[in-house]
Amino acid sequence: MEGVSTDETTTATTSAPGDSPFRSEPSTRDQAPQFVLPLVVRIERAAPPARTDALETAARAVLVLLDDERSLGDGAWARAVRDWQDARIRKVVRRARGAEWRRAEALPGITVTGQTAEVRVFPPVPLDGWPKDLAKLQVSGTDLDDPEPPAEPGPGVPVLWLNPGLEMTAGKAMAQAGHGAQLAWWELTQPQRAAWREAGYALAVRTAAAGRWEELTTSGLPVVRDAGFTEIAPGLTVAVEGIERVASLSPRQAP
Repeated sequence: MEGVSTDETTTATTSAPGDSPFRSEPSTRDQAPQFVLPLVVRIERAAPPARTDALETAARAVLVLLDDERSLGDGAWARAVRDWQDARIRKVVRRARGAEWRRAEALPGITVTGQTAEVRVFPPVPLDGWPKDLAKLQVSGTDLDDPEPPAEPGPGVPVLWLNPGLEMTAGKAMAQAGHGAQLAWWELTQPQRAAWREAGYALAVRTAAAGRWEELTTSGLPVVRDAGFTEIAPGLTVAVEGIERVASLSPRQAP
């Protein structure tokens, strides 16, 4: 069976505190128990999702998980989410179809739907503690395509810009988009988070023009830096532009 995946540790530069789980330098976070955030994308043979929609849906799924009441305070997932964010941030995207997808849906998690994509996100699990029905899913193989070139990002939405110099599988790019969305979330105040929630976590994921990438990555924006453990060499993968735009989004702006 073919699949879509990534399994990585990522670092980033951002305005977050110096002890960020996205720092590249060794820290005490490396000695903490390591967790991973599982995401599963539904890819049926006859109707695979569009690539860009899958990337955007995965990014929103990360936001939905972070904002869910079960992830906060004394919620059922809160301890796992805190432990995951206290260590290095890892996300793994796997692929399911048919009965595999139905078994994944039966596990505690949240399914987020885009225009063509369905992504289910689960509370973080230890690196060696995957639920059986998720551990069996494949983590390599099929990529996704866009039937048509994606349109220009809608006005006023945050944009997660992908590095135009990289070739990433859909799973790798979905994880990177999720990292970018997480960086954006950390930058926001509670009122801004509430506004983004009301807008359905509206965002866009696009590949930057080659001539603009340097501008995006040298202007102080939050950027994701991949550690280079899978698929690509260490380096920048995503630049997050327009985080402040969430304050003026219209309710339920996302598809």
